[in-house]
Amino acid sequence: MKRRAFVTLPTLALASGAVPAAAEAAPPTGPGVPGVAPGFEGPSVVDGMMPVFADRLKAELDFPLAWSGNRDGGFRAWKRRARAKVEELLWQPEDRSAFDVEIVDEQPRDGYRQRQVLFNVTGHSRVRATMLVPDGPGPFPAALLLHDHGAKFDIGKEKLIEPWYDETRRASARAWSERYFAGRFIGNRLAARGYAVLAVDALGWGDRGGLTYEGQQALAGNFFNLGSSLSGLMAREDVRAAAMLATLPEVDERRIAAVGFSLGGFRAWQVAALSNTIAATVSVCWMTGLREMMVPGNNTLRGQSAYYMLHPGLYRYLDIPDVASIAAPRPMMLLNGETDPLFTVAGVEAAYAKMRAVWAAQRAGDRLSTRIWPGLGHVFAGEMQDEAFTWLDRRLHRR
Repeated sequence: MKRRAFVTLPTLALASGAVPAAAEAAPPTGPGVPGVAPGFEGPSVVDGMMPVFADRLKAELDFPLAWSGNRDGGFRAWKRRARAKVEELLWQPEDRSAFDVEIVDEQPRDGYRQRQVLFNVTGHSRVRATMLVPDGPGPFPAALLLHDHGAKFDIGKEKLIEPWYDETRRASARAWSERYFAGRFIGNRLAARGYAVLAVDALGWGDRGGLTYEGQQALAGNFFNLGSSLSGLMAREDVRAAAMLATLPEVDERRIAAVGFSLGGFRAWQVAALSNTIAATVSVCWMTGLREMMVPGNNTLRGQSAYYMLHPGLYRYLDIPDVASIAAPRPMMLLNGETDPLFTVAGVEAAYAKMRAVWAAQRAGDRLSTRIWPGLGHVFAGEMQDEAFTWLDRRLHRR
C-alpha cells in the first residue's frame, strides 16, 4: 500500500475570498511540495466565487440536448424533448387553477384605457396587475411586458407601465425610466400604437415586494427546501400571465408578444420557449452563451439575482441560446449593447450564431433579428425601442 506523508493544509478561503491569518502563516503547499499529492489546488475558490477547477467543469458541458446534435426525428420532436427537459427542471408543477379575472379600476387616457386587474397567477397567489387597452372594438394585438431586476424592488410592473394610482411609485418609476428607457414607459408607447399590454409583478417586486438584495439567496434556498424553485416559479407565472392575457375579449389570442429588458429579456425568450401563446418576442440585453458568461467578474457569479434564472441541472443538457431556440421558428428579436458590462460581445455573438443556425435550419432565418448596438450599454434606448416596435408591428400584422 502506498503511503503519503501527512502535512498540515491551509484553511480554505472564506466565502468573501479572504484568507484567515492562520493560513497566511502556514507552510507552502501545492505541486512540488513534499508530501502533497500532485494536482493539489490549494484554496477552493477564486475571484468571483468560482471553483479553481471551473474550466474543467465548463469543458464537460457539451449540451447534449441542443438541436445541433438532435436532428433525428425532426425539429418538432426535438422541441418536445427539449421543452420537456426544461419543464422537468423547473421544480415547479404546472398550475391549472382558474384565473378569475376582476377589473378593480379603469380610467380613460388619451387613446386607451388604463386598468388595474386582479387574477390568480397561481393557485397560491392572487396578484394585482396593470393593463392598458386601446380605445375601439378590438380584438387587439397584445404584449406581455416583463420587468427587469436592477436590485430595485419597490417597483416592478411600474417600470413598464406608468402608475397612475400611487405618486410615490410614479416618482420612482419615472427616475427608473430616465435611467434605462430614455424617459419612456414602453407599455404606454405600445398602447398608443394599438397594443393591449399587461404587466405583472414577479415575486419580490412592487405589490409582492419586501425583498432585499441580500435576501434573494435565502428566499431561493427556502424554495429549494420546500421542494420547489424560485426561478421555476417565475417561469411558470410568466406562462400563466400569457395564458390569462389570451383569454381576454379585447385581445387577439393569435397576436401576443413577450417584451422585456434585462431580466425581463431573459423572461421574454424563456416564456416564448415554454408557451405556444407567444407569437413574437422582443428580448433586450439578456443573451449570451453559458461558458462566456461564467467568467470571473461577471455579475451572475455573485449569486443573489442569479437565483431568479437558475434552474438546477439545466445546463447539463442545454445552453442558454438552446433554450431560447425552443421558440423557433416563431419571430424573435434580440438586441444587446456593445458596452453592456453584464455580457461580453463574444458571449452575445456566440449565442446569436447558435440561434441563427436553428432558425435557418427551419427556413425561417428572416424571422430572427439579432443586433449588437454600437456604443450602447445595458439600456433599452429610444432608438432601440423604435426599431423593436416597428419590427413588432410587421410581425404581428396589425390590422
